[in-house]
Amino acid sequence: MYIRKILYAIVTIGLLLMGGFAFYIYNVMFAANTNFNEDFKYIYIKTSSDYEDLTYQLKDYLLDTSTFTALAKRKNYSNNIKPGKFIIKRDMNNNQIINSLRSNNITVDVIFNNAKNLNDLAGKISNQIEADSMSFLTLFKTDYFIDKGFDEKNILSMYIPNSYNFFWNTNAEKFNERMFEEYTKFWQKNDRVKNANKIGLSKIEVMILASIVNEESKEISELPRIAGVYLNRLNNNWLLQADPTVKYAAYQLDQYKNTIIRRVLNKHLRIDSKYNTYKYKGLPPGLISMPSIYSIDAVLNYENHKFFYFAADPENPGFHRFAKTFREHKTNARKYQRSLSKKGIKK
Repeated sequence: MYIRKILYAIVTIGLLLMGGFAFYIYNVMFAANTNFNEDFKYIYIKTSSDYEDLTYQLKDYLLDTSTFTALAKRKNYSNNIKPGKFIIKRDMNNNQIINSLRSNNITVDVIFNNAKNLNDLAGKISNQIEADSMSFLTLFKTDYFIDKGFDEKNILSMYIPNSYNFFWNTNAEKFNERMFEEYTKFWQKNDRVKNANKIGLSKIEVMILASIVNEESKEISELPRIAGVYLNRLNNNWLLQADPTVKYAAYQLDQYKNTIIRRVLNKHLRIDSKYNTYKYKGLPPGLISMPSIYSIDAVLNYENHKFFYFAADPENPGFHRFAKTFREHKTNARKYQRSLSKKGIKK
């Protein structure tokens, strides 16, 4: 009888221990372990992160980090952290969370346009992927771009503004390699190289002119006509006399930094810079901004006409009046200058 009681006790204790262990395993593997009300949370794991960094980032999103760690060690995930952007959904269990962090590196859409210069571009990109702006600025000074046919004034032309899909943990080197591939694909489409050859401009020269056209108007329908004006001037050995290039030249000077030039004055036209197309013939030595695809294609498919001048139309904001003669242009220009004066815009 006594032995039977002992056996019964042993069995009972064993069952309790097994039940407790089973409950622990269930909690570790299958019980929901998220601590947020949103449908999901994104987790960004940097390339240099270790398991301690990860758990620090997860601590606010998990109910119990100890059960997560127990399973992570069991699955050897704690020694194999992978960088990237990952998603954790509400009510996920530890097993699901680890599987997601291990094999579900999701991509991001990197979007950039209207970059004013390389510093601006580096900032826009670094805000969307792991690589920081300094890594891009450092690469801009390497021979990578020279080997691809770009100089320091025209590196911006390699970056075609659009939306591109990347893994968040892409570094600057891989990003640039992809951008050159996209640049090559861009020029292979829609007879762009053929059209550039037809108008007698290199790809970089097209981008330079497109950057000017892009700054002249935001009305897409006008861009081919504006491009036609500048090509008429180039083909007739005229000065381009493009106001956006004068503004660009001014903004390189300390006295005009952090200012906005709303009215181009004679003092601006006297600035001695290769970018000042009122003083120097031909295209400026580099891009003055990142041109839109619309502007690039406007140059490649310019409107063939006899206009040599254009001025902003005060009666139709955003659009321009085009002229074939200087006399006609002076009339249009005076109307616009008077409208600026009425608005109190003097500089």
